[in-house]
Amino acid sequence: MQLYDKVLQALKEKKGEWVSGESLSDALAVSRTAIWKQIKTLQAEGYIIDSSPKKGYLLSASPDLLLPLEVGPGLETQVLGQTNYLYYPEVDSTNIRARELAAQGYPEGTVVVAETQTNGRGRRGRNWYSPAQAGIYFSVILRPLVPLRDISKVSLVAGLAVAENIEAQLDLRASIKWPNDVLINNKKVAGILAEAVTDMDSVEYIVLGIGLNINTPIQDFPDEFQARATSAGAECGTSISRVQVFQGMLKYLEYYYFLFKDNKFSQILAKIKDRSIVLGQEVRLDTVNGYLMGQAIDIDDNGCLLVRNQEGIHTIMSGEITILPHLSDR
Repeated sequence: MQLYDKVLQALKEKKGEWVSGESLSDALAVSRTAIWKQIKTLQAEGYIIDSSPKKGYLLSASPDLLLPLEVGPGLETQVLGQTNYLYYPEVDSTNIRARELAAQGYPEGTVVVAETQTNGRGRRGRNWYSPAQAGIYFSVILRPLVPLRDISKVSLVAGLAVAENIEAQLDLRASIKWPNDVLINNKKVAGILAEAVTDMDSVEYIVLGIGLNINTPIQDFPDEFQARATSAGAECGTSISRVQVFQGMLKYLEYYYFLFKDNKFSQILAKIKDRSIVLGQEVRLDTVNGYLMGQAIDIDDNGCLLVRNQEGIHTIMSGEITILPHLSDR
């Protein structure tokens, strides 16, 4: 633990009480000047710390940053984020960083989180809009002992975790748009990107990236997104604690991921279908084999979408999906 973290931890333990610079200096075995420098750094990051020549320092409020010492104390997980939690004020992409760490052997449960991304990644090479301190942008390293065919299930597992966390904490009904989007009131609030590295017949690791719009005002989204994107705060009409949402996000993700690893995907699938916004709808799919139109009738035990048209029933493993308007709406 660095001096910065030690000073912050000491102040948090005495939050609402004055802590003398001398006691901090003695406890951490550094000079009072070194303590003062760390206090100035904390203040610059948004911590409200009063100072007095006679009394010392008083922590009265913490910023809504996803720092280890903000997220860790209330994190109710067994594995995710407990041993390896890497925080970046800014990064190109949490998925890129997590892939590098996974290749170096970092264990399952490693979390990479950033306050902003300069090159946030979505599916099919798209960028994920990542304004600073407005959303939650993170990636998790997973190492499930599962066959290759199970990779496509991971995005659905994550989608359910995101949706249930949103509803539990914010009382907002969240829907799942197969295969990797979460929506509120038919607008996208979260996206999921699962990237796997495999050997001949099994998974070496999966990097699961999730971007969740929390406090972004609708008018701040790029013009091309404003009609189809939203944030949890915009839907609630109030500012939301990202720390609290993130703690819950990791808790729900771990719970459903453990079920998935225990071969209990059928339990997860029933809940996914209940939240699906595509089942029963006429859809158009852009797949590796071209375009396909038909009615989405089911999601099978492998997480594939079943689409029926005049040619029969098609099993789709992945693709870009568009829900078509009903004839009466055209």
